[in-house]
Amino acid sequence: MTEIVALIPAAGIGSRMKSECPKQYLSIAEKTIIEHTLSALLEHPRIQQAVVVLNPADRQFNQLPIASDPRITTVIGGDERADSVLAGLNYLSGLSPEFPDWVLVHDAARPCLHRNDLDNLLQIIDKKQIYSVRSGERFCGGLLAAPVRDTMKRMLAASAEGIAEIASPTVDHTVDRSGLWHALTPQLFPLQLLRDCLIKALSEQACITDESSALEYCGYHPVLVNGRADNIKVTQPEDLALAEFYLSRKSKEHVV
Repeated sequence: MTEIVALIPAAGIGSRMKSECPKQYLSIAEKTIIEHTLSALLEHPRIQQAVVVLNPADRQFNQLPIASDPRITTVIGGDERADSVLAGLNYLSGLSPEFPDWVLVHDAARPCLHRNDLDNLLQIIDKKQIYSVRSGERFCGGLLAAPVRDTMKRMLAASAEGIAEIASPTVDHTVDRSGLWHALTPQLFPLQLLRDCLIKALSEQACITDESSALEYCGYHPVLVNGRADNIKVTQPEDLALAEFYLSRKSKEHVV
């Protein structure tokens, strides 16, 4: 069976949450967010290992019960998400005798990942020849994503003449949402390909906001796999209540 490893960048400080600790360590239903996230990944039989990339100052992860799971390894990350992902990839590529084939990168603050979404994403490995034929290009992996449903607005940019800032932004125009997707995680790519693309993109100071953007920068076209709307990223304080609701519903589904 193809070897897949989960990579969880968790070196951020979560400043938008306005909390005393990084958002991945906030608790929902008696577990931290990152524990819910790791459990959702490690419950899948095709994921044999998880690498958690931590901030150098992190003193919390190793105190969690899940940190003792022998399938979990920690490494130290960098200043930006892409730097942390690359640190994890560098660790994995240095494993001997062989490094894993595929890496599944997932946000530490997305605790509501559903098994069906994970199944659908991992299936693209088995169907890679189909996707190659369909796209007419080499298969490179893919990501969970959701079509944009809301009306999208482009904000009016500040005048080049230096007009004073106004209290609230204003609309420039409505953006055509057809063909637009919200990028989610996990994102699934061949480990060595993702590492090569990240190294190239970072060395050329490209704007890399997720793993797919590194592949795109190097000319690849990842597959979009339709993901569930409840795969939310906990970013703002109000997201905690929503994540708690989704996790409660997910727990009831498991009981049934």
